[in-house]
Amino acid sequence: MSNAKGDRRERELVNRLDEAGFAVMRAPASGGATTRELPDVLAGNGDLFYAIEAKSSAGDPIYLTGEEVEALIFFARNFGAKARIAVRFDREDWYFFHPGDLYVTDGGNYRVKKETALADGEDFAEFVGESAKTTLGDAES
Repeated sequence: MSNAKGDRRERELVNRLDEAGFAVMRAPASGGATTRELPDVLAGNGDLFYAIEAKSSAGDPIYLTGEEVEALIFFARNFGAKARIAVRFDREDWYFFHPGDLYVTDGGNYRVKKETALADGEDFAEFVGESAKTTLGDAES
């Protein structure tokens, strides 16, 4: 994915979070502009505080290096935020994952497939607290 497309997707996420009532900023130093490891997006609404690494893809699996995820977790812990990976595939919405819920490859990298995002990811409404996921087991109870 091109940097321009990635930047556009990050701005899209920032705008969606802003519309949902979060104070939000895109970390301008992410993506190699500094030697400090910063998340792509910081967001909070007084109750929830997130440090987010955002990735998007046309449809191929999304990979994050072990270093990216470790840096996100380190920053989030020190900042007092929850670390989240946000993924967006073309023609789909954003889905969110706790780093510990991602598949780890043999090489120590992290992977999210489109099918996994759609089946197991937290959708945008859940992420911002507008709805809760209902499973089939919940619906039958």
